[in-house]
Amino acid sequence: MSDKIFIFDTTLRDGEQVPGCQLDTTEKVVIAKELELLGVDVIEAGFPISSPEDFKSVVEISKAVNDPIVCALTRAVMSDIDCAVESLKYAKRKRIHTGIGASDFHIKHKFNSTREQIIERGVAAVKYAKKFVEDIEFYAEDAGRADNVFLAQMVEAMIAAGATVINIPDTTGYCLPQAYGEKIKYLMDHVSNIDRAILSCHCHNDLGMATANTIAGIQNGARQVEVTINGIGERAGNTSLEEVAMILKTHQSLPFHTNINTRKIHYMSTLVSKMMRMPIQPNKAIVGRNAFAHSSGIHQDGVLKNRDNYEIIAPEDVGVNESSIVLTARSGKAALNFHLNRLGYKIDKENLEATYERFLKMADEQKDISDEDLILLMEGKRPESNIEISHVQVVCGQPLQPVSTVELMVNGEARRESATGNGPINATLRAIDKIMDAKIILEEFLVQSMGGSRETGKVHLRIKYAGQTYQGFGVEEDIVMASVHAYVNALNKIMAFKTSKAPEQRIAV
Repeated sequence: MSDKIFIFDTTLRDGEQVPGCQLDTTEKVVIAKELELLGVDVIEAGFPISSPEDFKSVVEISKAVNDPIVCALTRAVMSDIDCAVESLKYAKRKRIHTGIGASDFHIKHKFNSTREQIIERGVAAVKYAKKFVEDIEFYAEDAGRADNVFLAQMVEAMIAAGATVINIPDTTGYCLPQAYGEKIKYLMDHVSNIDRAILSCHCHNDLGMATANTIAGIQNGARQVEVTINGIGERAGNTSLEEVAMILKTHQSLPFHTNINTRKIHYMSTLVSKMMRMPIQPNKAIVGRNAFAHSSGIHQDGVLKNRDNYEIIAPEDVGVNESSIVLTARSGKAALNFHLNRLGYKIDKENLEATYERFLKMADEQKDISDEDLILLMEGKRPESNIEISHVQVVCGQPLQPVSTVELMVNGEARRESATGNGPINATLRAIDKIMDAKIILEEFLVQSMGGSRETGKVHLRIKYAGQTYQGFGVEEDIVMASVHAYVNALNKIMAFKTSKAPEQRIAV
């Protein structure tokens, strides 16, 4: 049996079913091209009959990519299959993904049918699709709750009808890893023609076991996994591509490999998060903001001595530049000294002890400590705000392109610039970038409503400059102004370095 695990990415189909995260065709093509560069084997591009836009997306993705198989989803309905065939006409490599329910619950309550009739419908769909496309994948919906003996009969019939891949979905995320693994093994042992097809895992995360179930499936004979970037998807989501890829790469006891270029994982995760307007939870495995962050003093000391003490994955292996040592009241002297050295402060062991006591008092009061706070700790005064907001004017609305004019006071000097953008906030931040004339990267932008009697918005953002990241925060009734205040708040933290001993961090003024 092959040790290659085929990566079937369904970000653009199952992943896009998340409410509020729908993409247009242009956005889907952008992501599909990046998935190709990431190294996925199959891209499930959509459910063509569901809408004209989904049909168009499958067509355009088929034109845009060369190496991955492009897959279109259907029900076991002939008109669905006809639509899928038409949508795949430009695909260099094509697959139709058709299927029907396998559990008695679905057979009775969804299809009002019998086991025998369900198999007949599935076989008819596979045979019909096979007339047009050689590569046919069959999904046995709700296989996680299906009787294994009946499931084996169904799988054998679908392979005999021409299916090349058999998808065993844990549609409701119900299975325990051991049970799901045993289900795959039962099929491997009891389906007489199993050597003519690949078994595929499609697991949902309703009980938080999607990745564990998928790995159990691989260990018992499955050779394709159906995954999404960031684990997005229906309800609680799908198996995360990044988790499966890094588990297989990290555990040498698992003799399997994928074609995934793991160094593109962080970029891909960020792209999907931004385009789908779905923030990544900070503690998300592999790609969360805190995945390589250390705040415990014991952990920080260990990582500073040798990062293998607390990191089983090298950050650069997933496209992250480096680990981060976050200062909190739980941090130790080693972490404090590390950050003081980074800012240019050299301190001996005796003075470090006294400085650390002052640091702990500050950390207890403020919870999180910024570089600006460290400067205050060392120099006894907080740097002044070098940048102040004087004037912001935005013009937008259909059919006008948003235009923003911003005036800032930078070290007492008035500076004014205008810029256009794809929205009022984007235009305003671009105008500020022109004023500062610096290469600033906006890494994260979160907007929340504070509610109350008057709608008030708060903005958290993170920017990157000269290899360092800075947080900004703003609260205003006008969300554009909240964004401006957050951006300027972060810029002032960069400017604060002009009073520190770290010249490489200074921003051009």
